[in-house]
Order: sequence, then structure tokens, then C-alpha cells
Amino acid sequence: MAMSLDAAAEVFRQAMRETVKRYSLWYLIQGIVLVAAGVLAIIYPVLSSVAVVILLGWLLIISGIAQGISLLGARHVPHFWLQLVSVILALLIGFLFLRDPAQGLLTVTLLLIVFFMIEGISKVVFALTIRPFPNWGWLLASGLVGIVLSLILWASLPVTALWLVGLLLGIQLISVGAALTQLAWQVRKNP
Repeated sequence: MAMSLDAAAEVFRQAMRETVKRYSLWYLIQGIVLVAAGVLAIIYPVLSSVAVVILLGWLLIISGIAQGISLLGARHVPHFWLQLVSVILALLIGFLFLRDPAQGLLTVTLLLIVFFMIEGISKVVFALTIRPFPNWGWLLASGLVGIVLSLILWASLPVTALWLVGLLLGIQLISVGAALTQLAWQVRKNP
């Protein structure tokens, strides 16, 4: 017997609720640990920034090695040389990040600044495109904040590179940890 999409979605939601209820203590502990890690990342942004770059370096090296091993017997595969270049770049960038984490921090920070600028410009353009819609100004303001933020970060380089990645990591860890903690707390409070 076939089940409707709505019925299947409700069965899935109920299974998720039961899983969250069953493991709510672990979600609560995980959320608290993530919030604590986020606070530490914000308190020690330079240390957490360097840790992120070192972790990224190792991930690039490990993925480059794994991709290289998979290419050993695949010389006749289409685009073999492009994949080989990808392996070499992953290994090279990974080793460079490990050899000089400060330069890795500067690289990652520059990429973030470019991202904030491009995202800000695209939001401004989109907001001006949809201008007759209600509340289009909020999108415009968000885009302008992104542009201004990228300009401020650019103006304070290279000092920005020391703390930006760690600060953003801390904010992300706190937001995810707080969400998990709130979810688990509500489930435990309202069985």
C-alpha cells in the first residue's frame, strides 16, 4: 500500500521526535560542550584561528593522499591530468598551511573578505531589483553591512587575519551549541 507524501513526512517527523527524546541528554551535553568551545574560541581567537588552519592543512593533505591513491590505477580515466593537478594542489596547499600557519590565516582571511564583499554586493543588487516588494530595505541594509564589514576587515589587514577565523568559529560553535541545548532542554522539559 502506497503512503501519501504528507503521511510519510509525518512518520519521519515523529521518528525524529522520538530519537531526539531518547537521546536528549546527549544533545544537551553536546550543546553545552559546543557553547563552551565557542566561548573559548572567542576568548582565544588567535589560537583557534591557527588551529583551524592547521586542521585545514591536514585535511587537505589527507584528502590529497586519498585522491592520489585512487588515481594510481586510473591513468586512462578521462580528465586524469586535471585530477592529478587537484591532488598536487591539495598536497601543496596543505603542506604550506602546516609550514606557515600565519600565511594560511592571511589567505583564509582574504577569502572571507572577498566572500563578504561579493555577498554584500549581490544582496544590494537583489534588493534594488525587488524594490517594490515590502521590506526590501532590510535586504539592502544587510548587503550594505556586508560591504562595510569587508572594507573594515580589509583596512585592518594583516591584524584581522589573526583573530577573524577564530571569532567566526566561536560564533558558529555558540550558535549551533545553543540551538542543540535549547532543543534538548525543551524536549526534556516537555515530554
